[in-house]
Amino acid sequence: MVVEGDGSGVCIRAEHLIAQRAFILKRERLDPAITTLPGGFVIRRRGNGQVIADSRAYADGDDIRHVDRGATARTGKLHIRTFHDERDKVTFLLADFRPSMLWGMRRAFRSVAAAENLARLGWQATEAGGRVGLMAITAEETVIVPIRGRVSGMLAVIGGLVRAHDIALDAAPGGLSDPPLSRALAGLSRIVPRGAAVVIASGLDSRGADFGAVAGACAQHRDLRFLIVEDSTLRDLPPGRYPITRPDGSRMGANFGGPRDAPPASGPDLGAFTTLRIDAGMPVSNDVLALAG
Repeated sequence: MVVEGDGSGVCIRAEHLIAQRAFILKRERLDPAITTLPGGFVIRRRGNGQVIADSRAYADGDDIRHVDRGATARTGKLHIRTFHDERDKVTFLLADFRPSMLWGMRRAFRSVAAAENLARLGWQATEAGGRVGLMAITAEETVIVPIRGRVSGMLAVIGGLVRAHDIALDAAPGGLSDPPLSRALAGLSRIVPRGAAVVIASGLDSRGADFGAVAGACAQHRDLRFLIVEDSTLRDLPPGRYPITRPDGSRMGANFGGPRDAPPASGPDLGAFTTLRIDAGMPVSNDVLALAG
C-alpha cells in the first residue's frame, strides 16, 4: 500500500487542526449560543475557579502554587490540585496513535482522522467556555497536555497531538506492537477530574483483557465516550502485514485485516457508552460534535 500526495493524510499538521476552529465558529454564527442569564450575551469566565475539583499527578506546565501537599506526602509523588466553578466543563481527549492506527486505504490514516475529529471537538469545547486536555498514546510513550481553557489551551492540545503523532511515525518502522488500550484508560483517573467528559478516538484494537473492567471503573465518575475510527475498505482486505511508503520515501509496515479483538469477557461492553463510528476515508463532519460533553 502506498500513500501518495503531500502527506496531509499521513502526517498531522498543526495548521490543519487549527483550521478546524473555523467550522465551529461558522456553526456558532448560524446557531448562536444564548446564556441562561438575562441579556442574551455569552459570558466566558476567566481563571481557574475556587472550588477544588480533584488532585492529580503533576504534569509539565502545571502551576506549582497549586501543589497538593497532602497527596504529595501520601504518595511520594508531586500532585496538583485542580479547581473549577459550578459551571465549569472539562472535555478530555484521548488520541490512539498506536501502530494499528497508522494506516489508511484512502483519504487519511486512521490516526490522522482521529486527530482531526478530536480537534473539532476540542474547539467546540473551548469556544463554549470549557477547558480541554489531552492524552495521546503511542507504542513508545504517552504525551499528556494538562487541562486548560481558552484558545491557548486548545493550541497546547494541538501541539501535543502533532508531537505524539510524530513520535508514533518515527517508531513505526521498528515493527512495535500495540500496548493494551486498557493501560491508558487506567491512567485517566489520575489526571482527569471527576465529572469530566472523556472522548476516546481509537479503532479499539488490542483492548486488553481487562478493558471492560477498567472502562467501567473510569466511567463511574466521568462521562466516557468513544469515537471509533474505521476504514470501510478493511472488510475486503485479507489479513497480513502490508508495506506503506510514506511521502518522504521511507517505508513502514502495518498489520491489519482479519478478525478484530473479541469483546471483553467481563465488564460493560460499548453498548453502555455513547459511541460514534467514523470512516477515515471520509472528510471530517460536524456529526462528530454529537459526542460533545
